[in-house]
Amino acid sequence: MEWLLLVVVGLFSGIVGSVVGLGGGVILVPAIVYLGSIGWIDGITPQTVVGLSVIMMIFVGLSSTIAYMKKKTVDFKSGFIFFAGSAPGTVVGAFVNRGLDLPSFQLYFGIMMVFLALLLLVRKYLKPVEWFVKNGRKTTFEDARGTYVYGYPIWFAVLLTFGIGFSSGLFGIGGGSMLVPAMLLLFLFPPHVAVGTSMFMVFLSALVNSITHISLGNVPWLYTIPVIPAAYIGAKVGAYLNHRLNSDSLVILLQIVLLLLGIRSIYDGLM
Repeated sequence: MEWLLLVVVGLFSGIVGSVVGLGGGVILVPAIVYLGSIGWIDGITPQTVVGLSVIMMIFVGLSSTIAYMKKKTVDFKSGFIFFAGSAPGTVVGAFVNRGLDLPSFQLYFGIMMVFLALLLLVRKYLKPVEWFVKNGRKTTFEDARGTYVYGYPIWFAVLLTFGIGFSSGLFGIGGGSMLVPAMLLLFLFPPHVAVGTSMFMVFLSALVNSITHISLGNVPWLYTIPVIPAAYIGAKVGAYLNHRLNSDSLVILLQIVLLLLGIRSIYDGLM
């Protein structure tokens, strides 16, 4: 039963994480914490669930990156710049995670989930900021949909992704859930390039993040056996759907799920 649940959660995490560039941790972490809290999965702590999530995101990120590379929607230069900021952030976040007990983790993670739900809700109503493109490194991208000019000051991108990396190391959420809105609203990335580049950064950051959590003994290796192949396949499905479906409906569903899971997590943490 545990393995069946892990397969379902891993598959769904891979699909959602890849189709909208979130990385999958925002689905896996609250789902596993909840299943652990009701006794359906044994040995779940804030440390082990984050360790499982970061290992999963290596394969979600790799699968998604390969798929988006074939569509030529990965900006590798930007991905490496974002990684330069996120990598040290994940290490710091992983060490801070060591001091969290389950109620504290649920409370802080719930607050983060509600914040992400609200961010997804309002991002389509926010006006893009052109200052970052005008005062930063510019890139031109052309495809059948048109010509796009996007960019950012490198110093700002590194600082921003350090904070995103810290959250990733602390909560195991991947970072794409915060990076994609920033890429769209601040850096004016084309949506399809933002998702592909985000998944590339998630892959690179997960490598560093996983090394830290492995060294801290946070990875429940037995649980990675059903989660990794399911998440890898799910990520391929998500990348396929990204190019064929209007993701607005999925984003709305994700907002509702994140909000409900966040409120539940905050309640559990407080009670």
